[in-house]
Amino acid sequence: MDYSSTFWKRAAGYTLLLCVGLALFAGWRTVSGAEGTAVPALTPTPAVAGTAVADSSLTPAANDVPVLTDNSLAPAPYPHTYQGKLPEHNYETYVVERGDTPVGIAERFGIQTETILGGNPQLSQESSLLQTGVELIILPIDGVLHGVQPGDTLEGLVSLYGVSAEQIIAYAPNNLEFPYRLYPDTKIMIPGAVREVFVWTPPSLESVRGTGSGVQPLVVGTGTFIFPVGSRNFTQYFWYGHPGIDIALAEGSAVFAADTGTVTYAGWNIYGYGNLIVVNHGNGYETFYGHLNGFNVVPGQVVTKGQVIGSSGNTGNSSGPHLHFEIRINGNRDDPCWYVGC
Repeated sequence: MDYSSTFWKRAAGYTLLLCVGLALFAGWRTVSGAEGTAVPALTPTPAVAGTAVADSSLTPAANDVPVLTDNSLAPAPYPHTYQGKLPEHNYETYVVERGDTPVGIAERFGIQTETILGGNPQLSQESSLLQTGVELIILPIDGVLHGVQPGDTLEGLVSLYGVSAEQIIAYAPNNLEFPYRLYPDTKIMIPGAVREVFVWTPPSLESVRGTGSGVQPLVVGTGTFIFPVGSRNFTQYFWYGHPGIDIALAEGSAVFAADTGTVTYAGWNIYGYGNLIVVNHGNGYETFYGHLNGFNVVPGQVVTKGQVIGSSGNTGNSSGPHLHFEIRINGNRDDPCWYVGC
């Protein structure tokens, strides 16, 4: 047997197999390394007996892994932990001086008279508190500075004041950002709004006389009025926030019925009037006499024009002895100066 011939044949076969293997390996590297990506070469890893060893050469390094950023997966603010910007308001203050009037103060600062109430909610109950020495908040624009209470929402303020949400959001010092949360113990400016003024409604003639609806008055007034006191020292005139006139005079001075009518109220009033008398004149008119010291009449009693019905005082929301005098026509407040002259 020719062993040399057999040896060379086998060597040629092994050489051919080796070339094919190298060609396949080179092709695999070219495909895996496409588009300029380097593929690490395979290196043998020593094995420990009985232990499976992972080939780290097949796992890319941590800094080779691309980082994906997807902002759409960011969670929405959690209502119990999210804290937005708080309102930041800047406004002036003004101390009322003798002779000041709401209209004059408003004109001085270029705002509407109603805006004085917008920044000073205490005046909406009894604007007689607008007296010398009282410090007022002067808002930079017309509107209402609303004190936020627990449970308040932007939608609620829109409904309460009749102002669009866009107007409230657009006022920069409110610092309102989506989702437009309100925070108790802060203040939100409501541009263009007008604070509601509380109006107390006195008893009707029917309720006083107890004869049911449609009762005819015992007496009808003349429709003309006299001045109710002997002083004309006016401390406040009629305006939106003050539905009457205030006349300063000494306590105990006589107060007269401005016209003939029936007393529908004579007693203490919890809504700022103090001791109050109301006379219904049977023709749609009613007159109010507030902050009294005492009464000379009782509900249901008929009084005549010029009759003494009580005495002036300093009761209720009052910063000094004076009479608060109102005239209403069919429940609507009217300026008494149009009827009695001021």
